[in-house]
Amino acid sequence: MILRGLLCISVLAMASPAPAAEDFIEGVYLESEDLCAQAKKDTLDTVIEAGNTVLTARGLQSVEYDCEFLQITKATLSPSWAVTAICQEPGHVFPDVLSVTQLSPKQIDLVSVRPADDESEANGNGGSYFLCDGVALP
Repeated sequence: MILRGLLCISVLAMASPAPAAEDFIEGVYLESEDLCAQAKKDTLDTVIEAGNTVLTARGLQSVEYDCEFLQITKATLSPSWAVTAICQEPGHVFPDVLSVTQLSPKQIDLVSVRPADDESEANGNGGSYFLCDGVALP
């Protein structure tokens, strides 16, 4: 009976979503401050539809591409997190591991273990992202 109870607790723990790491990023980030200004002026959807990528605590998203952040682990000695993700584009799903580092209160750097492919995005899942104050997800 005790073994069955432990098994049920283990199954429930595995079925629950992974808790977000302490102090993880908040808000909407785009690849430049100019894109943030454009998203404020027009809409975030307009910026995304133009082929740009948005970063949030949930992951990366663009028109035909997204990466869902699954597990987030905070580093102890730097303002960084290790993130596992499942990414997908039309006809292709793949895992990725990224480091997310807060360079300043308004700038985040991403580095992916997956190398950029010449045929796809220039930076793959890496690059700098800037906090867009006053911009929210639709």
